[in-house]
Amino acid sequence: MNETPVKQQNTGAFYAQAVASFGVATAAVALGIYNLDTNAWVRSFLGIAVLYLTTSAFTLAKVIRDRQEVGQIVSRVDQARMEKLMTNYDPFAPKPPTQPTAQDR
Repeated sequence: MNETPVKQQNTGAFYAQAVASFGVATAAVALGIYNLDTNAWVRSFLGIAVLYLTTSAFTLAKVIRDRQEVGQIVSRVDQARMEKLMTNYDPFAPKPPTQPTAQDR
């Protein structure tokens, strides 16, 4: 009855693809902002906006991942407690008396 979840790990290829995708997207946005037909103030504003959006996305992803990990840890602790109770429980063991009888007095 031990159903511990298998920890999933990303492959090296998946990690490389994610890093490459992030690099290409950042370079494309930077190149697009650089080639805009507008003054430097507008390009600077758009560059700062992209940086802010990127850091906000990283922060959101981290918060979601942390919340999910906390939920998994709590679930594992609850599962371990339940398994311990189940292994120590003997349904055929005699139950202790709940109230003293007349013979016990």
